[in-house]
Amino acid sequence: MPRPGPDAELRPADLHSSLSDPLLEVMNFLNEVTLRYPEAISFGPGRPYDGFFEVDRIGGYLDTYTRHLEQDLGRSPEEVRTALFQYGRTNGQIHDLVARTIAHDDGIHTDPSAVVVTVGCQEAMLLVLRALIAGPDDVLLVTDPGYVGITGAARLLDAATVPVPEDATGLDLDALRATVRELRARGKRPRAVYVIPDFANPSGASMPTEKRHALLDLAAEEDLLLLEDNPYGFFSRTGEQRPTLKSLDTRHRVIYFGSFAKTCFPGARVGYVIADQPVIGENGERTLLADELSKIKSMVTVNTPAIAQAAIGGMLLAHGCRLRDANKDLIEFYRGNMEALLAALARHLPQDRWGVRWNVPDGGFFLVLTLPFAADNAFLEESARDHGVIWTPMSYFYLGDGGERQLRLSASYLTPERIEEGVRRLAAHIIQRITRGQ
Repeated sequence: MPRPGPDAELRPADLHSSLSDPLLEVMNFLNEVTLRYPEAISFGPGRPYDGFFEVDRIGGYLDTYTRHLEQDLGRSPEEVRTALFQYGRTNGQIHDLVARTIAHDDGIHTDPSAVVVTVGCQEAMLLVLRALIAGPDDVLLVTDPGYVGITGAARLLDAATVPVPEDATGLDLDALRATVRELRARGKRPRAVYVIPDFANPSGASMPTEKRHALLDLAAEEDLLLLEDNPYGFFSRTGEQRPTLKSLDTRHRVIYFGSFAKTCFPGARVGYVIADQPVIGENGERTLLADELSKIKSMVTVNTPAIAQAAIGGMLLAHGCRLRDANKDLIEFYRGNMEALLAALARHLPQDRWGVRWNVPDGGFFLVLTLPFAADNAFLEESARDHGVIWTPMSYFYLGDGGERQLRLSASYLTPERIEEGVRRLAAHIIQRITRGQ
């Protein structure tokens, strides 16, 4: 028999306000466009290229990690079984391997106890924001345009975000200083600045080394923390390797986000955060921010899956904890892809004729194309439906107005041949729109 009472019904007002945020809606729109037009060439996703993944290697990585537990760490068969199948250390099991790897690859020297292994880099961002945003007056500063993952995480936590514009070399330091002082004059507390110094998503901008030093000095002067995200640092187009902010950090100003999604494989969903900032208790006891993040993680994901850590740990061990060397072929592939994208644009959309322009990134996955008309959802739908090409509107990446006539192109997921054909299709659509409006 039916029980008394109405069925449960929820209204938007009954749910967290972030679920009505346009930021969440626009990404769903892009996914829907991709699903509706599966044959279209997509410059949308910033995902790594599939062609370098080999399924049979995963078993080998697990074997390598198991031998490491047995032979290097002296674990008994029962301890190995527990390490692979059970809940594990909240901050991660491969923290020591991560510390060795970033020392080799990026010159970042940190105690393994400062490393928290996370479920992808997105969890690392969530943990850090939850720890740092302590009250309603605390503010996160973000580059504008910026990565939607950090602004989305802040929105879910009701953390206020304030944009700071970029220039051609990344974060505008004069604007940052002015923004910090203006916020303090209003009684706000700027807590941290999120930045991608190498080949930023979405703009592709990179900071010169001298600007990195200047940003660290500014952070010390203004008592700010820097949240450095470095998913693309290996993938230089020019061959130049600039030091990370964290490798230059002598004052514990930088919290460093890392991920193995681009340098190993994203399906493992393993990232990490280096949080070596001292936390001084009321009685003078000292811990690390990493220990505080562990408390939050224990209530979010409990721990990062042991099997995923084992696969990544085995991959690190197989390459001597030197991923830069292990990624040489991939680095060349992405370098070639960016060169192919730049060449195709110059071939099919000469700037002096059609009034379009684009930046020339030093590396990474992305560049920005500027048009003489709006690059909005309607134009995107038309591109996918009538021309078989997909891209991402840059307006998605701004906290307020901005990017209305720009689009982001990702060069990572396609072959050079598909890049050429995709640019040909996109150019035909752009030229058609320009000539139609003349």
